[in-house]
Amino acid sequence: MASWWRNLSPQNENIKHSIAGAGAGCVTSIITCPLDVVKTRLQNQGRDLHPGVVRYRGTLGTLSRIWREEGIRGLYRGLGPTIMGYLPTWAIYFTAYDYCKEALAARLDRHGTDWVVHILAAMTAGATSTTLTNPLWVIKTRFMTQNQSTAYHYRNTAHAIATIARTEGIAGFYKGLGPSLIGVSHVAVQFPLYEKLKVWLTPEGQPANTAIILCSSSTSKMAASIATYPHEVIRTRLQNQTIKPHKYQGILHGIKVIYEEEGFRAFYKGMGTNLLRTVPASALTILTYELLVRELGKNGD
Repeated sequence: MASWWRNLSPQNENIKHSIAGAGAGCVTSIITCPLDVVKTRLQNQGRDLHPGVVRYRGTLGTLSRIWREEGIRGLYRGLGPTIMGYLPTWAIYFTAYDYCKEALAARLDRHGTDWVVHILAAMTAGATSTTLTNPLWVIKTRFMTQNQSTAYHYRNTAHAIATIARTEGIAGFYKGLGPSLIGVSHVAVQFPLYEKLKVWLTPEGQPANTAIILCSSSTSKMAASIATYPHEVIRTRLQNQTIKPHKYQGILHGIKVIYEEEGFRAFYKGMGTNLLRTVPASALTILTYELLVRELGKNGD
């Protein structure tokens, strides 16, 4: 198996990066799923709750409540579509990112580590992967927020696909795409900053070691998450709308209603949980990716 992987490089660079990205995303999604569930429920929790519904409070409080009320299955709701989503997302992203980085560097006659190249490549790759995989993220979000009080109750991923297609049509699978595309700015911050930090911290002529990769990826992810977090709250609210008339009539209307009803802090609901989940998850994903790429690139040496 290892020799087969190595034989993919250097002739099949895109396949190599696709395998590395998919493998890294799969490992990360399994480890961090409970925190993803908590973050999503906190994001989705608006001012107007159904009568008798108790509000989720904080990371630990939400974790313990889900465990108490729904058991281990509650903490892993949405894991199926999450894995199904992460596999193509990371595969598409890393493949597109590396391809765009090389193509743009050649077209713009700039060095491969240039800021402009990294930003354009990151945004192009992010928009591509987001658009292609948005239906899976809608399903994932709904599974993670699904409980006794929600209007939707899906038995599994196939049932969710069939139900959304029947009741909401193709548009239902693309709810929240606008905020997701705005969220492309997240990767445009994260990956250029990661690449620059890795260059700054790595001694000249040596490959980046594990500590440098973890430090660079964690710092860049934290900075990007804080800067762009509000789009996640808006996206979650839009994705979970199933009953018409919809409360939020698009991005700008959603921003207006959330601000008027809940204030500025509402745009950062679940951010603490998100940082607990995404910073180590991103570090693990990128480390796994870098190590897999390095292993695949050995060519049997």
